[in-house]
Amino acid sequence: MKIIIVGGGKVGVTLAESLRAEDHDIAIVDPDGDVIEYVSTEYDILGIQGSGVCCGDLREAGAERADLLIATSSLDELNILSCVIASRMGTHRCIARVRDPNLTGQLPFMRDKLGLSAMVNPELYAAGEISRIVRMPSAIRVDSFAKGRIDLAEIKVEAESRLCGLKLSMLPSIFKSKLLICAVNRDNDVIIPGGDFELKAGDKIHVTAPHADLASFFKELGMYNQKIRNVMLVGGGRIAYYLTKQLLDSGISVKIIEMDHDRCLELSSAFPKAKIICADGTDQDILISEGLSTADAFVALTGVDEENIILSMYAKQQGAAKVITKINKPTLKQMTESVGLDSLISPKMLTADMITQYVRAVQNSGGSSISTLYKLLDGQVEAIEFVAREGSRVLDVPLFHLQLKPNLLIAGIIRGGKVIIPSGRDCIEAEDSVIVVTANRYFMDLDEILA
Repeated sequence: MKIIIVGGGKVGVTLAESLRAEDHDIAIVDPDGDVIEYVSTEYDILGIQGSGVCCGDLREAGAERADLLIATSSLDELNILSCVIASRMGTHRCIARVRDPNLTGQLPFMRDKLGLSAMVNPELYAAGEISRIVRMPSAIRVDSFAKGRIDLAEIKVEAESRLCGLKLSMLPSIFKSKLLICAVNRDNDVIIPGGDFELKAGDKIHVTAPHADLASFFKELGMYNQKIRNVMLVGGGRIAYYLTKQLLDSGISVKIIEMDHDRCLELSSAFPKAKIICADGTDQDILISEGLSTADAFVALTGVDEENIILSMYAKQQGAAKVITKINKPTLKQMTESVGLDSLISPKMLTADMITQYVRAVQNSGGSSISTLYKLLDGQVEAIEFVAREGSRVLDVPLFHLQLKPNLLIAGIIRGGKVIIPSGRDCIEAEDSVIVVTANRYFMDLDEILA
């Protein structure tokens, strides 16, 4: 596909890297010449130094024949205008990065009247990810499929765990919960395991299960699964705004520590049930006096990665039960995990995953559509939810008769709202949602799972 990215910030560059890896024809437009030189050289893409609202610059980028334009600048209004102009010039589909809560609900109008195909909101996605982890605190990360009916959770196998030394084929005889271990990270090697695979201490595993079964599994393991009742946030930006709304709606009390007085007034007005502290969240006296050691969960949401990492390390030391850290630089992830911080949230990477999902769905509009896509283990594994369509070669065949590609598992089937953790005897039927976990990246159609 011919794709134009407007804006060479962190989101734009992350998208350029992700989409270029899937062999799309990418052009990027940004007013900063240094950014253009870096991106065009690093990723071998067309760079245009200019404006996303200038017809001449968009024409040079190929807007008259482009399949997709993604506007990712820091200004919502500029992104919307860029999409409107590109749509009028002939670009088939346009996506705008829109972060203002007052604008995100206006997609139907903008789609019908202004030519926008979709809006993406990195901060809203990040808040949703954090909220899922807060509701399942034993997990490092929690993703959901089929409108929340089935979860994919990442957990670490500790030396004293009942999982340690266990072969996967033994799981059904030991645990009552219906689940499937579908991916393992062992010493940074990624494994899609079979039944003879034996778990070891230190493994990070991805478990697929219906939500209730996952909670029961954690209980059977004796892992911390106490309901979180209070959360402390440091940083009162947009993620904090969206997250506070979600947590309060779930009956969880929220305390926000934010330095900016005007922002504190805005948050206090928006969320009268939350406690807003106007103070420096990096001051340890403030953190201690506000009850850090007794917090059920602590979330570091400042605009500086290094501050978030240090705050999270301190919160862990002080006894906060669950610690979640926002980072923007993907290069910090492995280093951060090495100091014991596992639950890391990257709004930029979440956005790249969402747009990659959209692009693949557009490319394969006639086949089995992609409903959801997550990239796991630093992008080495993908978990994809397909909707099986009539005519697919995988229909009505017992799974053990399907010749599947290596390093791939069918991790779940959702049929008429019912979740099936599949065995070899199960079949896929038309209109089923099918969850595929694979180390073979860039699948666009369900039939591509076949060897």
